[in-house]
Amino acid sequence: MMRILSCLVAPPAFASKECNFDSGYVSGQNAGMIQKKKLSGWSRVAIAIDEVRDRLLRSTRILEQAGIPYAVLGGNAVAEWVGRVDKEAVRFTKDVDILLRREDLEAAKVAMEAGGFIYHETFKVPMFIDGPDGSARSAVNVLFANEIVREGDDSATPDIEPFDYSEDDFKVVSLESLVQMKLTSYRRRDQMHLIDMLDVGLIDGSWVGKYPSELGDRLQFLIDNPE
Repeated sequence: MMRILSCLVAPPAFASKECNFDSGYVSGQNAGMIQKKKLSGWSRVAIAIDEVRDRLLRSTRILEQAGIPYAVLGGNAVAEWVGRVDKEAVRFTKDVDILLRREDLEAAKVAMEAGGFIYHETFKVPMFIDGPDGSARSAVNVLFANEIVREGDDSATPDIEPFDYSEDDFKVVSLESLVQMKLTSYRRRDQMHLIDMLDVGLIDGSWVGKYPSELGDRLQFLIDNPE
């Protein structure tokens, strides 16, 4: 029974060989008898969250130890900033997004591949697949600092510096840079992240003037139309 419980609470990387997460079942052997318990939806979500967190911490630790400048951005950066104010306002994200300088990519490839990640590009989007059994859906995505991400974007990505440190000791983009990136991308998910930051008081109307007029107008629109 303890093995079954350990399967339920441990991410796959740390679970016993008798844990079969892909099938949706957990099996454990006790006194020669096989016991099976189907994973609930909530248990599968918890495992998915643990996997993302594990991938985030492993990849940033590799870059830290190699001395390669980086910063976490995207949904995990939003979660870090929002969670400092209100943990109940944090949204789960499956994406691990890392900001690198283009000139550091080759060094990052060497370090990450030594740590078990595999460099890959999908539609010219650079990423590190999490091992030979990983996929693009569970990769560490790379964006380059000080570059336009999509044609038509109003501003380039920020530089890695200034950055902040999370309580887990990984570098995260500054709040001002994060807000600018969200205002630039401005997809539905970006708008929701911005509304979350507004709701917990990380940003407010005084931030509108920090950005170029088009980005400031987008922020003001969300302030005026939070629903």
